[in-house]
Amino acid sequence: MSNHQIHVIGGGLAGSEAAWQLAQAGIKVRLSEMRGTGEMTPAHQTDGLAELVCSNSFRSDDADKNAVGLLHQEMRRLGSLIMDRAEPAKVPAGSALAVDRHVFSDGVTRALAEHPNVEIVRERIDTLPTDGMTIVATGPLTAAALASSIGEAAGMEHLAFFDAIAPVIHFDSIDMEECWMANRWDKIGPGGGEGKDYINCPMNKEQYQAFVQGLLDGEKTEFKEWESSTPYFEGCMPIEVMASRGPETLRHGPMKPMGLDNPKTGRWPYAVVQLRQDNASGTLWNMVGFQTKLKHGAQVELFRTIPGLEKAEFARLGGLHRNTFIQSPKLLDPTLRLKSAPHIRFAGQMTGCEGYVESAAIGLIAGRFAAAEILGQELAPPPADTALGALLGHVTGNVETTDYQPMNVNFGLFPTLDDVKKKQRKEAYTARARASFGRWLGEVVEPA
Repeated sequence: MSNHQIHVIGGGLAGSEAAWQLAQAGIKVRLSEMRGTGEMTPAHQTDGLAELVCSNSFRSDDADKNAVGLLHQEMRRLGSLIMDRAEPAKVPAGSALAVDRHVFSDGVTRALAEHPNVEIVRERIDTLPTDGMTIVATGPLTAAALASSIGEAAGMEHLAFFDAIAPVIHFDSIDMEECWMANRWDKIGPGGGEGKDYINCPMNKEQYQAFVQGLLDGEKTEFKEWESSTPYFEGCMPIEVMASRGPETLRHGPMKPMGLDNPKTGRWPYAVVQLRQDNASGTLWNMVGFQTKLKHGAQVELFRTIPGLEKAEFARLGGLHRNTFIQSPKLLDPTLRLKSAPHIRFAGQMTGCEGYVESAAIGLIAGRFAAAEILGQELAPPPADTALGALLGHVTGNVETTDYQPMNVNFGLFPTLDDVKKKQRKEAYTARARASFGRWLGEVVEPA
């Protein structure tokens, strides 16, 4: 494709979704991706588009009581490629939407490669284009040269936070005589059935206390001097950092045993480690909430003290990487354009949204904003009381914030419903959002 109408930089979740929305609108897209040139980020393992590098879960798919599930629903109504390719890649995860990460990435890559309006180019972009409509979706692991160029264009130093990766274990190395299957915290499975989608590894009090001490004492990854003052994102906190906040912190977080009856004892364990299926065949399972900065040797030694994991074989050990994001409310207009260079839009985690789904959602709306601009149409932002609108409002500053930090979509971003009782508020938020989204969707002029 020699003549493109828009340049999308970055083939992650946001860039892939933006390219798809544009291509579906009949617009020629050049999609640039650094991976595949022989270069790799610290977290990626393949050159596939939309590779999932941390968890394999898109979190809750419940659109009635959960903001991210509502966002799933809205994205599906807008023809999301990410949501569409997640369906054939699904693996059991209770009420959550989890995928086989390889099947998922292959599906996204194939869909874009086969689209007549998309040209995928394996190239590293070091500077922001000075002209031509562009969407920058390079993610939180943007290469240094481009990050520097973005910092210059933004007129301010970009910020940073740490994100961590959880270990993945081979199923056949787990001792199922020690463990048992159940849903996360004994919740009802999909369709109201009794799902058993998580492996539970129980701990007694002595084992738990020794484990917490091991987390605190274990050898950690050393940071470079420029990384030492960078804050963690609260939604992806390394487990040893959680442990340092108090001896019982983990029992009220990822190791919470409440509601999990051990069938071997008929009682709740003192603490529990849960594993979630990571691929379609069920051969790989990831340690839920166990993102870590422990050195690899320390991880193997400590995690093999967990009952049932004494002989665990790790397909991937945990890790930590530095993520960057811009001060979007100060820098971007309501359609995600850079105020100082309006031919450039930003999308994905670099804008300060956090999470796979949120990243893809901002890519989706960035693509639609750009398509409307190219086609000479107007597209109003989605209403603030929808999941997509609330998330966009967080990014572009439609809601007041004094300390801009990465954020998952949540009902706290929505306009309040103070006249509704607390127990009924989630259902009220979703009912209002569906009605509002439907009205907005009816007003959207679909590209020809």
